[in-house]
Formats: sequence, structure tokens, C-alpha cells
Amino acid sequence: MAFDLERSIQFLFHTPAVVRSFLEGLPPEWVTSNEGQGSWSPRDILSHLIHGERTDWLVRTKQILEAEPGEVPEFRPFDRQGHAVPEMEERTLAGLQDLFGELRRTNIHALKAFDLAPEDLARKGKHPDFGPVSLEQLLSTWVVHDLDHLAQLSRVCAHQLADQVGPWKSYLRVLTGTPT
Repeated sequence: MAFDLERSIQFLFHTPAVVRSFLEGLPPEWVTSNEGQGSWSPRDILSHLIHGERTDWLVRTKQILEAEPGEVPEFRPFDRQGHAVPEMEERTLAGLQDLFGELRRTNIHALKAFDLAPEDLARKGKHPDFGPVSLEQLLSTWVVHDLDHLAQLSRVCAHQLADQVGPWKSYLRVLTGTPT
């Protein structure tokens, strides 16, 4: 499928509601459990999404768009554990959901305000690991990053009942990682 900015924005707009719907009303053991040492809980995943809204997608988009023609701005490395801060730990789950929704709405509004043209999508920034990347690649990754973490939310929750499903485990791709 070819990249389509409007379709991507529509998807990005819906992610906070999907996360809220998935997590809302779950008891604490569902939202704080993970898949083992070093893995993330649903609460951690939500905090990570918030951290990305603050420090990644729109920040890098602005860097690319504000660069002089021909300049390829260097992105700062993204702190994958930057969400593990007291501010996130002190907020309620509902507070985190509200914050994610607010930040995402603000970022989408700002993204739309750029009024991007096709030539803008071809502009580049320099990723610390990958080298030159286009704005189109960055924005596509934002969408797929959301999808990745939505799948992760599902997998982490499924993991909590992995031992209880008995022999059906072999049929449940969310537990085995087996593609269809």
C-alpha cells in the first residue's frame, strides 16, 4: 500500500481510543503484569507511547521541516526507557490515558498544520542507527509503531493466562508467535 498522509493521520487519531477501550476498567494485575524480567506491562507501554509523543515523532518531523534545503538534521537517540520516570508512575491509569489522548490530538493538529506537500515527504533526517531516513518513512513508522504496541498490549495480556489455556496454547498465535 502506498503511503497516504490522511489515512495515516486517521489511524494515529484512533490509537488513544483503542488503548483506552482495551485497558479501561481492567484490574491492576492486568495492567501492571508483564511477560517476565525486562519486559513491559500495559501501563509501561502506555507510558512509552506518551514519551514518544513528547520526544520523537513530531520533534523529528519539525527537525526535518525546519532544516535548510539540502541539510539533513541529525536526530537525537530515542531513550527507549525514557518513560520510566516518577511522573508516569505517579499518574493513575486514567490520567495516563488522558495525557496520551491530549498529546496525540496536539501532535496531529500540529502535523496537519504543516500542510505537507509530496516534496516535504521526501526530505530527510539522519537517524542515529539507520542514517538518512525520509519524512515519509518517519511518519509511516509512527503508524506501525502504534500497531506494534497495540499487538504488544494484546500479547502481554494473553501471556497472563498462557498456562491456564492448556493444550489450546498451540493454537493461539498470540502465545506462540506463529504466523498464520
